[in-house]
Amino acid sequence: MTAAKRVTFELVSDDAMGSNRDVPEARIEMLCENGKYKSSTFTPGGRLAPPNRPGFWGQPQMEVMVRVDSSHSNHGWNWNGKSLSMDKGTTRELLGAQIFKIQYMGPKGPVIAEFSPAGIDLSRVSRACSISPKKPGS
Repeated sequence: MTAAKRVTFELVSDDAMGSNRDVPEARIEMLCENGKYKSSTFTPGGRLAPPNRPGFWGQPQMEVMVRVDSSHSNHGWNWNGKSLSMDKGTTRELLGAQIFKIQYMGPKGPVIAEFSPAGIDLSRVSRACSISPKKPGS
């Protein structure tokens, strides 16, 4: 048994907060432990398509496209059937973004989850995770 201090930050998609209840509730969870960033997970709320590429160690991954403000980039995130593990760089870009979108593959084709991270309290995240925002491409 450990005395580890764990903190989780959750960002819910814009679609879930609006009147469109036909769209599943996508969310991003950032986990920090003992004052350090540990991991981030994107959960679409609906079903994911099967993985579409192998990772470096052969683990299943899904290729996603991420929009951070006016910048687009492709990422291979580890796939576990119900969620995708985000990389730390994308999490840092999320913290400094006004617009954040993830395009992933659902069972019927591409799906876009939209987030508005501008309301995140960066001082609380920095204290709990020792992580700071980053501009795309820097």
